[in-house]
Amino acid sequence: MGGNKIITDEDLFSLKVSKLWRAFRSESFAFWMICVYLFFEYVRPQSILPFLDILPWAQLAVLGALIGCFFDKTVKWVSSFGNKLLITFLLIIIISSMSAYWPQVSYNNLDKLYSWIVIYFLIICIVNTRQRFFIFFLIFLLASFKISASLAMTWAGRSFTFTGWGLMGPPGFFQNSGELAIQMVVYWPVALALTVFLKPYLSKWMYVICMAMPITAWAVILGSSTRGGQLALFAQFVKKYFHRITRPKILIAIALGASVFWSFLPDEQKQRFSSMGEDKTSQQRLLYWQNGWEMMLDHPVVGVGYFNFIPYYETYYVDDMLYKNAQLPHNIFIQVGTDAGFLGLSIYTAIILYSFFVTRALGKEKSEMILMESKLATAFNYSLIGFVVAGQFVTVAYYPFLWIHLSMVTALKNIARKRTAHSNV
Repeated sequence: MGGNKIITDEDLFSLKVSKLWRAFRSESFAFWMICVYLFFEYVRPQSILPFLDILPWAQLAVLGALIGCFFDKTVKWVSSFGNKLLITFLLIIIISSMSAYWPQVSYNNLDKLYSWIVIYFLIICIVNTRQRFFIFFLIFLLASFKISASLAMTWAGRSFTFTGWGLMGPPGFFQNSGELAIQMVVYWPVALALTVFLKPYLSKWMYVICMAMPITAWAVILGSSTRGGQLALFAQFVKKYFHRITRPKILIAIALGASVFWSFLPDEQKQRFSSMGEDKTSQQRLLYWQNGWEMMLDHPVVGVGYFNFIPYYETYYVDDMLYKNAQLPHNIFIQVGTDAGFLGLSIYTAIILYSFFVTRALGKEKSEMILMESKLATAFNYSLIGFVVAGQFVTVAYYPFLWIHLSMVTALKNIARKRTAHSNV
């Protein structure tokens, strides 16, 4: 499809559109479809241009990728301990749904988990070479950059002032400010890592454009008015520079960064931090966490039922509702713990730890053959830290953050393993 000319790493790393397009065209139908899925899931053109919203594009792309796998001889099964954890988690959720207080509520929401497992397996099996990963990952970054750049300009256009709703993303997973901020804390570390790695291959202007990715992500986190996302950003910087914090240059950089952060933070947002734990929103969340923990203790094995938190809370904790209706618990661990008990929570936590230790190990590799994979692996750990910290304040256990992260981490590990094995032959 793309001719006989070999596409080198340097061709990809230059980020020249013609070379990237030639690389994309040379790939299989299955790979095209998984990229189309990512584009429609993250960019959501069907929401921006209503005339496109006539078909379930993302679902059709997943179906196309699945069909394409049968005609792509390069698609092979990828063994991973993460696979076993995912399947185990799904089985626990199914058991929890069957024993739930309101089983129909559980059944109606099962697609919020099993669809991610299907997508996970498609990604790790199809995205199995450096070229494929680079293109797929670039689509992820560009889709996120589209959001961060436009919203950073929106915030600047209103003179960096505070609004109660913060910044809002496109309809879908990143529309609300809390979920939008999580996407930014997930995206900026890997965007920065790739930009630094690619610097020797990029033109001056392309490097500046790439550096705009993490910078605009930081701006969106600040403008989102969500405390969880801002605390996650702080935690990421602490983790990134903690071992060098005694160096004068690092101390000066931290001081300057903190000063800029504080100066751009609207006064109303500063007041939200000072009133944390005292305002009505915080008090309701504390009640959700406290009563959610009680639910877990009362139903330790498989919880009250998958997605049964709201009806259970409105039935048994009506006196602890500060608003007319209950919401989900605003904490990923309380969410999973009430959904699937300590059994499900232990597997969910194991998935997070598995992701962390896989990328930690890969990040320590020094081989030139997998230098890009190693640099990205380290950055993925900062993304995971951001997700976990921000996840203490929002209910996003079944959002794409962890599942797409896990698929990319597994794919990266598989590609690094194959490249290392090939270099040793």
